[in-house]
Amino acid sequence: MSTNPRETASLPSRINPVERLASLVGDDLAAVDTVIHSRMISEVALIPQLGQHLVDSGGKRLRPLITLAAARQYGYTGQAHLKLAAAVEFIHTATLLHDDVVDESALRRGRPAANVLWGNKPSILVGDFLFSRAFQLMVETGMPSVLAVLANASAIIAEGEVLQLRSAKNLATTEGDYLKVITAKTAALFAAAAEAGAMTAGASHAHTDALRDYGRNLGIAFQLVDDALDYSGRQAVMGKSVGDDFREAKVTLPVILSLQRASEEERRFWRKTIEVGVQEEGDLTRAIEYLERGGALGETIERARSYAQAAQSALSLCPDSEIKAALTDIVEFVVERAY
Repeated sequence: MSTNPRETASLPSRINPVERLASLVGDDLAAVDTVIHSRMISEVALIPQLGQHLVDSGGKRLRPLITLAAARQYGYTGQAHLKLAAAVEFIHTATLLHDDVVDESALRRGRPAANVLWGNKPSILVGDFLFSRAFQLMVETGMPSVLAVLANASAIIAEGEVLQLRSAKNLATTEGDYLKVITAKTAALFAAAAEAGAMTAGASHAHTDALRDYGRNLGIAFQLVDDALDYSGRQAVMGKSVGDDFREAKVTLPVILSLQRASEEERRFWRKTIEVGVQEEGDLTRAIEYLERGGALGETIERARSYAQAAQSALSLCPDSEIKAALTDIVEFVVERAY
């Protein structure tokens, strides 16, 4: 096989980068799926029913993929990374279950959200079960330093959720406040997933730090694009509701940027719809018009590109490989979801 990381005879160049990475760690990913499904088994029938509804709903498994890839990038040949990747997916799934209750979401990945089908209390409790399963898996690896990384990320994610509650309906939220929320709520798990994989393989501190920086910047770029897409028709194509953040009165970066250059008429509109929470027919269309006209959506995507470039730069320390090339391309893919 060619040593050029961009040349792969068995992998077409046009393949989705996430699918390409999945094919590079295909056996590992299949093993992780086996771990995930085996650890969702419970005598309480509702737990596997509700858990599988979300786990099997078509997510790309991006976070556990990054854990697997980081371990293989540094030559790991053991099995511990499989349990860690499954733990990462359980943490992610648990946070989604909790998020949907807090946000009163109706859809998740194009399907009815678990809280709609089973109610809020079961969703919260099954999320707690998945968190517990994640920690069981981490302990089983016998790697305290890696456990510390993922445990710390779990605590940071919870802090991010609380911070987000404080910013809801609050037009005084600054860009700095917003970045704290998404760094904790989204980027922390991406960072921990990448760092844990590299640590499992015994990579040096410099390399584990580089993978952590990669994951952190990728996670921020990912969330920035998500928040821009919430006001875009692309959401419908991707199986998500358009305007969920608007309806939930979330103050995300597009709104923050819009307010910085808003006319008095626009400020009155945002106060009514976000701070007061009075939304009428046509208000979402009007919000999108303001965000597009003022350039807030485009500027949000440009911020995402900046973080994406930082993520790619963090990988420069890594040895060239097909996995490194796929991780690099995934960063571009995350941003290009907006188009």
